Amino acid sequence: MKAMTSHVVRAIQTGTKVDVCDNSGAKVVKVFNVRRFTSTKGCMPKGGVGDFVMGSVVSGRPDMRKKVVFGVLVRQKKEYKRADGTRIKFEDNAMIVFKDDKGNPKGTIFKGPIAKEAVERWPTLAKIASMVV
Repeated sequence: MKAMTSHVVRAIQTGTKVDVCDNSGAKVVKVFNVRRFTSTKGCMPKGGVGDFVMGSVVSGRPDMRKKVVFGVLVRQKKEYKRADGTRIKFEDNAMIVFKDDKGNPKGTIFKGPIAKEAVERWPTLAKIASMVV
């Protein structure tokens, strides 16, 4: 995991239901933890684009439901600012499911655009992504 060049607002809280934009078999994942999140004592973990999260599959294939999965957030509705001054936001919140905590994606096809910040931090996503914004 590498550092990012932009300041991403952490808009995805724990308990948020996020759509999955790959063909891993999961459709909706409920985020319950943001890995590598540091803050003051008592604060709930929050994540933004490019953050590594853990979640439980709420809907999807029967063999995937109720499983704990790792993933990375690739889109968020809340607007954030890039280093060059442009602001970017997406239509939905979305994530990609990983096989393990190393960053290998489980799916082979990604639907929709992927944020540049997520591709900078996780280079394995760039090989499969069809559109990087």
